[in-house]
Amino acid sequence: MGAPGDEPAIARVSAPDQDAPERGQLRFLTCGSVDDGKSTLIGRLLVDSRRVFDDQLAALVRDSRRFGTTGGDVDYALLLDGLEAEREQGITIDVAYRFFATARRSFVVMDAPGHEQYTRNMATAASTAELAVLLVDARKGLLDQTRRHAAICALFRVRHVVLAVNKIDLVDFSQDVFDRIVADFTAFAAPFGFASMTAVPVSARFGDNVVAASPSTPWHAGPTLLGALETADVERDLAAAPFRLPVQWIARPHADFRGLAGTVASGRISRGDAVVVQPSGVGTTVARIVTADGDRESAGAGDAVTLVLADELDVSRGDLLAAAARRAETGDQIQAHLLWMGEHPLLPGRSYLMRIGQRWVAASVTQIRHRIDVRTLAPLAARRLVLNEIAVCNLSIAAPIGFDAYADNRTTGAFVLVDRETNDTVAAGMIDFGLRRAANLHWETLSVDKTARAAQKHQKPCILWFTGFSGAGKSTIARLVEKRLHVAGRHTYMLDGDNVRHGLNRDLGFTDADRVENIRRVGEVAALMVDAGLIVLCALISPFRAERQAVRERVGPGEFVEIFVDAPLDLCMTRDPKGLYAKAKAGRLANFTGVDSPYEAPEAPDLVLDTAAESAEALADRVVALVSGR
Repeated sequence: MGAPGDEPAIARVSAPDQDAPERGQLRFLTCGSVDDGKSTLIGRLLVDSRRVFDDQLAALVRDSRRFGTTGGDVDYALLLDGLEAEREQGITIDVAYRFFATARRSFVVMDAPGHEQYTRNMATAASTAELAVLLVDARKGLLDQTRRHAAICALFRVRHVVLAVNKIDLVDFSQDVFDRIVADFTAFAAPFGFASMTAVPVSARFGDNVVAASPSTPWHAGPTLLGALETADVERDLAAAPFRLPVQWIARPHADFRGLAGTVASGRISRGDAVVVQPSGVGTTVARIVTADGDRESAGAGDAVTLVLADELDVSRGDLLAAAARRAETGDQIQAHLLWMGEHPLLPGRSYLMRIGQRWVAASVTQIRHRIDVRTLAPLAARRLVLNEIAVCNLSIAAPIGFDAYADNRTTGAFVLVDRETNDTVAAGMIDFGLRRAANLHWETLSVDKTARAAQKHQKPCILWFTGFSGAGKSTIARLVEKRLHVAGRHTYMLDGDNVRHGLNRDLGFTDADRVENIRRVGEVAALMVDAGLIVLCALISPFRAERQAVRERVGPGEFVEIFVDAPLDLCMTRDPKGLYAKAKAGRLANFTGVDSPYEAPEAPDLVLDTAAESAEALADRVVALVSGR
């Protein structure tokens, strides 16, 4: 840092003549490994293209003295690194958005974080970007994070790349270094099939080839960074794509008006055109196209409109309006690429919430087909995904949806997965195609239903789900309850956690993924037994709330009774009826709940049984009383 009073100076360069025809808006992101200079590059671009006000420049000079990392020079990264934590650490954490324009084009620039921990933030920016500026430190060449960001850009269908070889001044403006990095990246990125790739040697700190051509690189005959951005041909012909409009909400300002509001994702729609509502497939025509400026005869991609249909159809928020002659796919099973962004691993079989367009629906990953090595692009076997990993997966969705392949439509082919417990977004997904394996299966209408079976047994069927630590007393109480219900003439069946692992679940271990699948299978069997009119007693540790909630949602309201068999872990270890805690503490039994695997206690159980305070007989009486009261 300079001495007090030594203000770092800002020298602006002259922007090139703006004599080319004006293009539309360009959304681009900067990405690459940490410390490659992304924020500095964009800060320099804004200053040198004269898009920063004088008071902002004065603030930048002051901030450079306080937070800067460039000695006595202006730290241009501070224009974008707005968070206090970012400035103190000298890294970008969140995605920084900036808007600016030249005579040729307007821009939305997204400065994405380079640290691996924040890859999910970079993916968020990539999902809406048309072009990526991928930075490489000329001294380091391609790094793992450089490759990862390039792969994510390809995954999110960012079709155009500008390779900015930064800090070229620190390698004496060497053409050999530049050419070697460009060759390495070209070879690596060849399988991605980017529509265009432009390489530019730059020094973000000193402005070489950012806005004006640098005399230090006479060997570079290509454009500057700004020139590459201004002339990039990224226009997508969304107007020629099939008409799609995800319904955002149903507009009913009064009894005589009912419109479907949303933004046209692709294609064009005109008054009188035939459309279908997906996934139902019911067709009609467009009677009116209403906008804030009045009725229109037609609307195209990007227009926010309210469509009035010729017929009164059952349409809900989240449905998809599509051209009748060029419909979207519909289905409840898909293959997709997933970028996992959750702090905890993806567990196949666990139920998550999927948001696609404006629709929320339960979904689960049924199979991880393979994980992708972002350095070699090779497929790798995987049973789970952890933070920042990318994989090809099969998903099962609780209800049919309308969708397109992400390669055809980024709006109707993208989705996110949300953890049902924490509401955290845990994955970004891009649909590859629908799976047709269940296309020939249909629900059969049965002559005898659950109501008839239950009436014959003179009881209300339900699942009594006993959960708690090993040794808490679940099976003991459940056996007593079943015996008393049987004596009372009730029709029951007991699914004990140990017993089902001898047959139904004998292929499963005790990893988190296997525990999820164990509960899913037991829940499916229990739901079938409820449909048969039985009272089903399930005694399992079932350590995860999400899986217990999924079983609750598998049956009707009031048919799942969660019973928390509560006992302190120390007491369970003292009891240790099967000697399992001793084995686990000795390291001879892995993934044991309470020792090296977590247990998530119920937050609002229907009944709590304290086995440290009451006898098993007394607690069984409480359960029987609860069932009788129903």
